[in-house]
Amino acid sequence: MVSKLKSLALNSISSQTKRRLIRLTAWPPVGFVRMGSLKRTKPISKNWGFDRGRPIDRYYIESFLSSASDDIKGNVLEIGDNTYTKLFGGTKVTKSDVLHVMQNNPGVTIIGDLSNADHIPSETFDCFILTQTLQLIFDLDSAIKTIFRILKPGGVVLVTVPGISKISRYDMDHWGYYWSFTSGCVKKLFGKYFHEDHMKINSYGNVLSASAFLYGLADTEISNAKLDYQDPDYEVIITLRAQKHK
Repeated sequence: MVSKLKSLALNSISSQTKRRLIRLTAWPPVGFVRMGSLKRTKPISKNWGFDRGRPIDRYYIESFLSSASDDIKGNVLEIGDNTYTKLFGGTKVTKSDVLHVMQNNPGVTIIGDLSNADHIPSETFDCFILTQTLQLIFDLDSAIKTIFRILKPGGVVLVTVPGISKISRYDMDHWGYYWSFTSGCVKKLFGKYFHEDHMKINSYGNVLSASAFLYGLADTEISNAKLDYQDPDYEVIITLRAQKHK
């Protein structure tokens, strides 16, 4: 009722008076916000904060993978390298494969593009760790179809995708950077192949962590309490755990 009366009152006054009223009632007052080190047009780090410590998106990604570590077992596939397979799977992993689109990368066992990967055998993997990759693939439907196909029945894919993020210029120039995501589109994309009851989607972030990430601050520069506060309107990272039906 109060907000309705306030709206009616604002509508009854001139635009100039309305602007003045907003300036007087806003908190902090308009013009008094102090940006400090963030009042700049270039980021503090252009490398997401790797040169300052652990990037904020990695804080969220690794928190997600740690919570899902029980799924990282058996025959595990990871993109690029097997860092997270070893870190969170440990002795539960019986076979570790690494997929990359480019040849001549150390540790890679499978060369291929998820959107065109008929050479990868069906029902092969117990777990697929797929972090920060789908934004680089234009044909998302074909990629997700492949993900579903190569998982064993009961197998799990652990996905992270960027929401609020800067573009990776290296990826853009070498093979493409096409998408930013929301939890809603992740649900739609994967729901075509995975049953809704077998998917769990979360988002991580808030206005502070989103801003800090864009500026390239490291996770240690923001308290864990502030990083862990989740505001669904600021999706820095979206995560998905999806299990193939048995």
